[in-house]
Amino acid sequence: MVNGPTDKRHPENGQPQPAPPEGLPSETLPAVLRLLDANLDRAREGLRVLEDWARFGLGRAALVERTKDMRQRLGRCHRDRYKQARHAATDPATGLGHPAQQLRLRPEQVVAANAARVQEALRVLEEFGRGVDPELAAEAASLRYGLYDLELELLGLHAGGGDWRRELLQRCHLYLVTGPVAGLEERVEAALGAGLRLVQYRAKEGSTTAAGTPLTDADRLAQARALRQLCSRHGALFLVNDRIDLALAVEADGVHLGQGDLPPAVARQLLGPDRLVGRSTHALPQLRQAVADGCDYVGVGPVNATPSKPGREPVGLAYVRQACAEQALPCFAIGGITSAAVPELQDAGASRVAVVRAITEAGDAAVATRALLEALGSEH
Repeated sequence: MVNGPTDKRHPENGQPQPAPPEGLPSETLPAVLRLLDANLDRAREGLRVLEDWARFGLGRAALVERTKDMRQRLGRCHRDRYKQARHAATDPATGLGHPAQQLRLRPEQVVAANAARVQEALRVLEEFGRGVDPELAAEAASLRYGLYDLELELLGLHAGGGDWRRELLQRCHLYLVTGPVAGLEERVEAALGAGLRLVQYRAKEGSTTAAGTPLTDADRLAQARALRQLCSRHGALFLVNDRIDLALAVEADGVHLGQGDLPPAVARQLLGPDRLVGRSTHALPQLRQAVADGCDYVGVGPVNATPSKPGREPVGLAYVRQACAEQALPCFAIGGITSAAVPELQDAGASRVAVVRAITEAGDAAVATRALLEALGSEH
């Protein structure tokens, strides 16, 4: 059957095109589609400028990957109907420039201008996309928040000091330590979407994949890289347990060390002064040593017996009280903690908790994260 002239089909899938969103006049829709197309072009072009500077100017593979990921995510949202709505001949701003463009002579000026250009375009996509393409609007919002942090790294502003990491750490009250579970990336992404801003990748020797095969270093690198990108998108800190080499490879925000791992001083020497170093502690002497070693935070526990630390005697609430009373350093109580246990921990002086199974093995990671944050009385 041949479609009649009034049977408008979607150019991408052959299905009937949806009616204009409620409240959006049909005569307005073409203008909105052209607007979305223009800002998708603008954002993708700006991201390519940032990507090339990360590649050729900085030689930072991790930044290249993060910027390329942003550009490709936008590319998947650049649907044919937006391109087909394009009509440059009737655009009154075609070819317009600004004298300020001639003043961008240094690379950092070019990077800053294009980062701002992308952020502005993403905001337009977010605002106008809500009524036409909610998926595009949500993606634009996510990318915009991730770009704030990426811009600082591209401009080298983060290199001037680690204060921004330590400031964000101070705002974090919930800390996710990952375990070897199926769908790890999806669970972490759901938790980040619910407000989590601090993630540690832990994959100890003897860990296995979801298929039950031994986890190789290549597997660890791929997982850490994927989680690092997720954290960057959400403006979250990403740490690696024990493996300083892995932390450096994915440009993590720091490492977490156990009592049997490399000394914090060695980690600091390798990572530099700007990244975070945390340490597990089980008694006051270890806590005091961590402070003397210049650690940025400590884990306090295990509060309860937990399968992630087999054979480790729980310290209970007594050590939590001692640690939180003695130190202004961020102390994260850890070990079999659930949202139901938070009030008791708060009574003991703890305002921060680290969890593993409470999120990674929850039926809904986002719901579990929100429950923990609500119990803690914190946004993050």
